[in-house]
Amino acid sequence: MALDVVKLRADTPGCGHVVHLDNAGAGLMPRPVLDAVVGHLRREADIGGYQAADDAQEAVHEAYADVGRLIGARAEHIAVVENATVAFFQAVSAFDFGPGDVIVTTRNDYISNQITYLSLARRRGVEIRRAADLESGGVDPESVRELLRDPRVRLLAATWVPTNSGLVQPVEALGAIAEAAGVPYLVDGCQAVGQIPVDVGRLRCDFFSATARKFLRGPRGIGFLYVSDRALRRGDSPLYIDMRGAEWVAADEFRPAADAHRFENWEFAYSLVLGLGAAARYAREVGVEQGGARARALAAVLRRQLAVLPGVRVLDRGRDPAAIVTAEVAGRYAPELVAALRRQRINTTPTLRGYAVIDMDEKQVESALRIAPHYYNTEEEIDTVIAALQTLVAPAS
Repeated sequence: MALDVVKLRADTPGCGHVVHLDNAGAGLMPRPVLDAVVGHLRREADIGGYQAADDAQEAVHEAYADVGRLIGARAEHIAVVENATVAFFQAVSAFDFGPGDVIVTTRNDYISNQITYLSLARRRGVEIRRAADLESGGVDPESVRELLRDPRVRLLAATWVPTNSGLVQPVEALGAIAEAAGVPYLVDGCQAVGQIPVDVGRLRCDFFSATARKFLRGPRGIGFLYVSDRALRRGDSPLYIDMRGAEWVAADEFRPAADAHRFENWEFAYSLVLGLGAAARYAREVGVEQGGARARALAAVLRRQLAVLPGVRVLDRGRDPAAIVTAEVAGRYAPELVAALRRQRINTTPTLRGYAVIDMDEKQVESALRIAPHYYNTEEEIDTVIAALQTLVAPAS
């Protein structure tokens, strides 16, 4: 069944105000998500924050279940945290890294993840090894297989879809390799959730981190971490664990929670939890596979039209790119283009060399325009941004 784009746009108040092509930054919230967030905030204002949270416990539990259903997991395997980066950090902190330990990752991991690895190298003596890329783009699974032969490898970590391009990494293949090698596996699915179907069982990952605000179309300021049975059985828990994640049982003893709650913090934005749950429900109702296919189709149209503009170079690599389009405009600083488009009520985002040093240096790019359509965007909106860029990049007469 084809998507009812008219209805989806009617569900999305922002569609009446802007051409929103910044879904890799923050997707427009649909009305059910907005209603869930605002409704709980009103209850907090009416009866008090603690009391509103108590009254919402059943809805909060259902939100966990909805997130779990979205990725093929049970509610007890979901930890809700402030954002995807916190989720990733909580997972990494579960490993007691020491000098000589090895983390294997890719050349296209998210900036905050890369900085975390480098911090561990500086402070704990951890060795960071980045697997080689395929010629077509993305990590080479065989390179990962070879690196995991080293018994010092403590963790394999990979970003499914990098922030700075439409590249899609072969995360399922990496999961099979990690499982065979007995190496824990962490997937950053921040840009995947909501545009690519996720089944953590097929990924074979120990941890999976994600956010609400991007293609999932949830509110800002909240994310989640999937924690596998395998990780829980190992006793994995974060370095900094608080009263939600553990029970203080004696003066010098604590006991971690039995489930993924051990990775959470006590203070919660309950309105955002309910918004996250509503976003997960909405994504499943639309159909992630169907919605993602439309988003990628719009991105493909956008790439073709960008490629014929003078001075524009499309930068995305890989055989089947995601709904994130990046392009360099010769002689133009991307943040300035983003500002000019925004004045025309067209939302995009810049991506800079510092966000992805390895990839951007290979492409010899200092800045690029990032345009990310979603299923509620239209072909006419693609034409609108192309027409605006034609004017902006046209040589002065």
